[in-house]
Amino acid sequence: MQEQETPQKKQWHDKYYKLLLLVPAFLLLFSLSYLFIFYSQNGDIMHRDISLTGGTSITLYDNLEKIQIENDLSSKLMDLNIREIYDLITREQKGITIETTSDGEETTEILENYLGYKLTKENSSFEYTSSSLGKSFFNQLLLAIIYAFTFMGIVVFFLFGKQKKIKVLITLLGIISPILFFIFKVLTIQQALIFSFLVLVVNLIIYLKYNVPSLAVIISAFADILMTLALVNILGIEMSSVGIIAFVMLIGYSVDTDILLTNRILKKEGTLNERIFSSFKTGMTMTLTSLVAFLIALIIVSSFSAILTKIFTILVIGLGFDILNTWITNVSLLKWYVKSKNEN
Repeated sequence: MQEQETPQKKQWHDKYYKLLLLVPAFLLLFSLSYLFIFYSQNGDIMHRDISLTGGTSITLYDNLEKIQIENDLSSKLMDLNIREIYDLITREQKGITIETTSDGEETTEILENYLGYKLTKENSSFEYTSSSLGKSFFNQLLLAIIYAFTFMGIVVFFLFGKQKKIKVLITLLGIISPILFFIFKVLTIQQALIFSFLVLVVNLIIYLKYNVPSLAVIISAFADILMTLALVNILGIEMSSVGIIAFVMLIGYSVDTDILLTNRILKKEGTLNERIFSSFKTGMTMTLTSLVAFLIALIIVSSFSAILTKIFTILVIGLGFDILNTWITNVSLLKWYVKSKNEN
């Protein structure tokens, strides 16, 4: 039954919810444009560290001056990156980690000549990743993100879709690539990436035809990832394997409030605006609780752990965009869909 409201009671959101879509639409267009320009200039969609590009990482257990080493060795070691290591309790510096894309033997020789002593297991630790291994690992992480999106979309369609045959179809499409790649091993990583991406596109077309609310959830989650990636690049954060994992975690954090919102709106208990506001109170409580926790964790770990700092930074940025995309993008699309459906 269509909701009836007098002009006096008609809320501002009913007038401007479509106009509000321009805000996330502009940010999404800006993010896509920025990533396109970034790719054309760098040949990649993100800054990658040596765990994904290949290179050498040497940790020196000595109290050394970071800035001095950067000034002295930046011309000798390629793509030099130095991080200081601190004790968790005392905050005392315990060493530094030197990362470079230079060869392992060359890096060791340069450091030994610079430091004036031989590097051993007692005073250092050494890690080398070949470029082929780093590229392969990067492709596997991208595949994990695509699989996460695909199965997240299947779950959402199962929750809100009505056609059982379509549910079976998208499930079969979603599991073909993992079965061929992981079980039968007949697909290479590049073939699995292409195949999985095509399956994801086909599923999105199916959502558009058979269940718009499911598509709205996917769009919101996708916008979270894309906007976060663009801002991470703008901030110059180098993406590592743990950074990619943080993006996978972000998919889960992004979709929970979207599912809550969609579920309450489609139940039709009370007026549409009442259902939206009820979802907003619950969803914002969930998101802000996580956001505050991550902010506190970020402040604590920023002084001693570069890895944890990277994870929490990505999650904080992502949750910020999730608030925008859930309560503007998803709300506006769902409201548009419900009102259009009622009118028809």
